[in-house]
Amino acid sequence: MTDPAWTALGLSLRVAGCATLLNLLLGVGVGLLLARGRFPGRNLLDTLLTLPMVMPPTVLGYYLLTLLGRRGPLGGWLDQHFGINLIFTWQGAVIAAALVAFPLVYKPARAAFEAVDGQLEQAGRVLGISEIGIFFRITLPLAWRGILAGLLLAFARALGEFGATLMVAGSIPGKTQTLSVAIYEAVQAGQDDSANRLVLVTSLVCVLVLLLAGKLAPGRVAER
Repeated sequence: MTDPAWTALGLSLRVAGCATLLNLLLGVGVGLLLARGRFPGRNLLDTLLTLPMVMPPTVLGYYLLTLLGRRGPLGGWLDQHFGINLIFTWQGAVIAAALVAFPLVYKPARAAFEAVDGQLEQAGRVLGISEIGIFFRITLPLAWRGILAGLLLAFARALGEFGATLMVAGSIPGKTQTLSVAIYEAVQAGQDDSANRLVLVTSLVCVLVLLLAGKLAPGRVAER
């Protein structure tokens, strides 16, 4: 494999890893909120949070450009007050990958929390355990398999993200050119050998992640 291909692989792993970590914090937190909370607009919020799963990545990329660009509300504020520009950066690629993969963490996390027996949590409260203690000692240990399976799926999705990433981060070799973008560029340039190697690496990584996610799925516990 050529050096640019290794660079694209390393960048893709970094982007996917950071996006997955970001989704771990946001997806689990929001999943717990909607699994336990009862408030007006809950179903509408769930629909909005699930939209990235079905919306075209290019549309998501356009929304991010509108939001994070220097003329956008958030991008303009970051540029004016902190001198931060997220467009055409690997950090922008992280945000794009995190947005696209978010439902793959949020939905399994919510389902895992909803599957936890509430009587066990109530028993913890009766014993005087704090809410934080209940989460880390009862809820999370019972829900971690579903959450981890979702994280692995989100990592695979972030690793292969193309549309939103290309629109937000572009294709700068060594800086923002991820595996999927490098494959596109190789095909466009007629570099079939390079494209084949990149496709093979991407496919192997995704298959391994999916196999691991399948083994961690909650329904597989009873099968073993």
